[in-house]
Amino acid sequence: MSGRAREQGSFAAYMLAAPFLGVFLLFVVVPLARAGVLALMQTYGPQDSRFVMLRNFTSLVQDPLFWRAVGNTLVFTAASVFIQLPLALGLAMLLNRPGLRGRGAYRLIFFSPQLMGLVFVAMLASIIFEKRSGLLNQALHAAFGTSLDFPWLQTFVMPTLIITTLWMYVGFNMVYFLAALQNVDQTLVEAASIDGAGPWARFVNVTLPAIRPVASFVVLLSIIGSVQLFELPYVMLNATAGPANRGLTIVMYLYQSGFETGDLGYASAIGWVLALMLVGFAAIQLRLARSEAKA
Repeated sequence: MSGRAREQGSFAAYMLAAPFLGVFLLFVVVPLARAGVLALMQTYGPQDSRFVMLRNFTSLVQDPLFWRAVGNTLVFTAASVFIQLPLALGLAMLLNRPGLRGRGAYRLIFFSPQLMGLVFVAMLASIIFEKRSGLLNQALHAAFGTSLDFPWLQTFVMPTLIITTLWMYVGFNMVYFLAALQNVDQTLVEAASIDGAGPWARFVNVTLPAIRPVASFVVLLSIIGSVQLFELPYVMLNATAGPANRGLTIVMYLYQSGFETGDLGYASAIGWVLALMLVGFAAIQLRLARSEAKA
């Protein structure tokens, strides 16, 4: 290839990549750079700001509301990983049984909450879990015949959020696990059964290694989504963090700092801490996946 042809090929490649590079620069690089500058500033509205360097980050360390938000978010994330995903895997294994009739109908039933949207689910849940006239408390009252005003959204805010997300996302994650289970090599399962392996041994030694790539992806997806929790508590708790900030999450605190208090610099610092948390979770997940692949 001549030098002129090589130059023409390079120019064509740059021209083809230019739209993506332009969009990436405009909507990713520039906002990140702006957020980095904002994190070093204290703002009092759009026109009044001053540099405070790392004071926003040092203030976060001493901010009890921030640590309350971090604690609530980590509790919710742990519930998503250790309660929601095992339930999703269990449902997938039940639907993956040979000869099961109506598998498609069951899959649609469990997946259907995803079709309604998060905001609608949050509004519905706020009606179900309302203290005095909520559908759940009325059902409990009808079942037990006593007056029951259980404070779901007043005292047990985080368990209520976790229950709501179980209803919405168990079926969603079940679809991933079901697709992975249907691709497991059944000859290996039958060979393990012939060798005397029981159901649990077959699951641990054959099924789990086969679905591990999908399981790692689902775990990472659940962690990222849980750490960014905002819409569900915001709608269910009527645009508040709930009594005693029991429903306060990191993203909700970011929103309150930036758009209610007006300190976009402090909100940007919270955003960078959130981004570092997500990068840390992703790095840990990648390291675990690589160590398992080498084992």
